[in-house]
Order: sequence, then structure tokens, then C-alpha cells
Amino acid sequence: MGIDKDSWEGKNVFLTGANGFLGSNIAKTLVENKANVIVLLRDNLPQSVLNYTGTYNKLRAVLWGDITNYKLVERILNEYEIDTCIHVAAQAIVTTANTNPTSTFESNIKGTWTILEACRNAKNIESVVVASSDKTYGDQEKLPYTEESTLNACYPYDASKACTDILCRTYFKTYELPVAVTRCANIYGGGDLNFSRIVPDTIRLVLQGKPPVIRSDGTPVRDFVYVGDIVNAYLTLAQSIGKEGVNGEAFNFGSNSPISVLDLAKKIIDISGKEIVPDVQGKSKPNAEIDKQYLSIEKAKKILGWEPKFSLEEGLKKTIAWYDEFFNKQE
Repeated sequence: MGIDKDSWEGKNVFLTGANGFLGSNIAKTLVENKANVIVLLRDNLPQSVLNYTGTYNKLRAVLWGDITNYKLVERILNEYEIDTCIHVAAQAIVTTANTNPTSTFESNIKGTWTILEACRNAKNIESVVVASSDKTYGDQEKLPYTEESTLNACYPYDASKACTDILCRTYFKTYELPVAVTRCANIYGGGDLNFSRIVPDTIRLVLQGKPPVIRSDGTPVRDFVYVGDIVNAYLTLAQSIGKEGVNGEAFNFGSNSPISVLDLAKKIIDISGKEIVPDVQGKSKPNAEIDKQYLSIEKAKKILGWEPKFSLEEGLKKTIAWYDEFFNKQE
């Protein structure tokens, strides 16, 4: 099952985090599918995909403020007659969360309960999709993670997303809010300008002819999924709320093809056609990071009919091409 384009035309969609990497890509696709997109932004990010692609000028409304402001969120939902809420705003940088956990908890936990409570009291809400993370699972003896795996989060960012998960389940069980949760693997693709993440940083360095830096010994295993597949996942999930087995549930979305970070860097180098050797710095496991993380996507395949369309190689080719064009335009 893919995005039902007809189902989005004329929908009033409230999207948080719309100038972030994922949110920008979701906004672009919603606009292309003729939805009325209303966004709440805290910061002005001129280089975001939202601006870079011209999507900003096609939004129905842009409001400025913080997702923890209940009165503001409540006004948006009612004044714009919102029927669909997609909540992806978060403090998503693991190192920032470790340094300043309280601001992460404020944004990710309070921000989520503010959105959920406002949706509970809104008049027109039909579906709510909230971003959790594969990080909620923490260290597990058994891999891949399934949705039945215990939420074993131990670090600040991971814990904030586990709380997000629990809050959504609470609002479904207690108030029958039509909500579902995404637990996504590591998302990559054009438009991610957070160069502390391995994919954009590796591509940036390789395009400059420099060796990419691997902070670990290269053996940690991750699941990397192309942003186009995840946009499809969010919209597929949103349009599936109300169907059997969806409301109140969490769904894993990943590539089904885990890879070590060193092999990922080598693949990026190979696709780019460069002759570069990665700089492996050799820490066995960076602080607050789990050694192996990857997801089972069987539940999403079975209930939603979703599965990734892009192989890692296909997704990386598109991503490298995007950054190549982007960096050339900056010169």
C-alpha cells in the first residue's frame, strides 16, 4: 500500500517540526498531494528543505511558537479545523540530549502531551501520528526489535521517546484518541543538514575528497532507511487510522537491511567513485550509543501493506546527488 493521493486533497493537516529534515520532506509531499498544511515553527532555518524546495510558500499557514504552548496548539487545531495531526517536532540530537537532558525532556515529553491533550479536546481530529524512535528499545538480547520488545531506554533521548510512546498509548486507552506511533530506524536522504549524523557527514567529507570519520571501531550495526520511504510510512499510517489493528499501536519502519557503520561509509565512497579510506578512530562504543540496532518491519507489512521501495544503494545514490547539487549551489 502506498500513499492514497486522493485521500489527502483538501485535508487540513497540522504538522509540527516542519522545517526539520523529516518534517520538511513530509510537508513537501503533503503539498504535492493538495493537502492544506498548517505548520508551527519555533526557529527560522533558511536552508531547510521547506525553503529550499519552495514548499514554504505553498503552505496554508505558518505560525510561530513552541509546541509546549497549549493555548497556541489548541487555537491552531480549532481555528484551522484540523482533521490530521502529524507530530514529528523533537530535540533529536543524541549528544545534545546527553549534554542538556532537561531541554530534551521539555520538548519531547511535554511537547507530546501538549499535542495529545489539545487533540483530545479538538472538534475535528480524525487521526494523529506521533514520532517515537527505534532508540526506545535500548539494548536487547534478541534482534531484530519487534513492537512487542520491551521499551528498555536508558539514555536521555531514548527515554524521552519511550515516554512519548507511553503517552500515546495512554491517550488511546483512556480517551480513545485516534493515535498511532512510528518507531523509525535511522533516516537519511537529501535535506539533512545535521552533519553530526553519519550519512550527511560522510557524504559531505567524501564530496570534498576528505576521509570520513568513524568515531567507533566501525562495527556498530544500524538500520538506515531512505527518507522517501519514511514519508510514505507516515502518510500511509495516518490514512490507515481507524482500520483494524492500527489505533493505539506502534509500528516499526526500517530498511530490513542492517549494515555496520564502516560498511556504510565504504558504500558511500564506492557510489561516489572516490578513492578514499575512512578514518576509523577506534572507540569500541561511543557513550550513550547502543552497539546493534535494527528493526523487524513485519507488522507494518502485514497491517499497513508498507515496505521500503528504495534499496540502500538506490537511496544513497539519490542522497549523494542531492548534496552534490546543494553544495554546488552554495559556492
